[in-house]
Amino acid sequence: MNSPAPGGVRVEVRGLRRSYEGRPVLHGLDFEVEAGEIFVVMGPSGSGKTVLLKHLIGLERPDAGEIRVGGRSIDTPDFMERCRLAMVFQSGALLNSLTVGENVGLYLTEHRLQPPGEIAEIVRRKLALVGLEGEENRYPAELSGGMKKRVAIARALVIEPQLMLYDEPTSELDQQMAAVIGEEICNLNRRIGVTSIVVSHDRDMAFGIADRIAVMHGGQIRTLGTPAEVRGCRDPLIADFLSASFKNIRKESAL
Repeated sequence: MNSPAPGGVRVEVRGLRRSYEGRPVLHGLDFEVEAGEIFVVMGPSGSGKTVLLKHLIGLERPDAGEIRVGGRSIDTPDFMERCRLAMVFQSGALLNSLTVGENVGLYLTEHRLQPPGEIAEIVRRKLALVGLEGEENRYPAELSGGMKKRVAIARALVIEPQLMLYDEPTSELDQQMAAVIGEEICNLNRRIGVTSIVVSHDRDMAFGIADRIAVMHGGQIRTLGTPAEVRGCRDPLIADFLSASFKNIRKESAL
């Protein structure tokens, strides 16, 4: 397998369209993510975020349009040999029967890419990157929700990714631990220059870590820009989405 170039890669999405049973879900999405950027995709439920993510990792094919990573279409036969993508799932998707170290090193072990001693050292280094050095022998059931998320990130790092995709990385976490995960995403961006695309409902994290934010609604990108630009957007749909949580708090407080 060819080694990828160091650092992150540029992502280009052009004219992406997808329908299910005649119902349009993605309406010709067009955007770019620069190499090394932290790019957050937000939006209400049903806006198309998850469908977009499935297309970015190649689980689904669009009806029209193209996705290019590092200048190469993801449909190219040797794409995975030329560019490495890693996914951090919402649930963490750890295997409960394996230790933390075995979960992190699973890809290398299953594909016999390194001898056991070298895999153990790689696992140690990746866990250290997310602040979990020395936790190799614990099992997922012994970990907090935040620790499980960090183990999942360490597992993704094993393949030396150029592009990291995160699906709701702070879901089911309290505010303090969500801040820790957001900080880890920023730290990885600084340390290894990986490009990060984060799908999230977490407004605080999004505005805290993003270089740019895309807000989706009805299968379209309604606004895209820096956190300051998105906060200043005058689109009523965007304003309602961004303020929804605060409205709910005020209503609940009045009861």
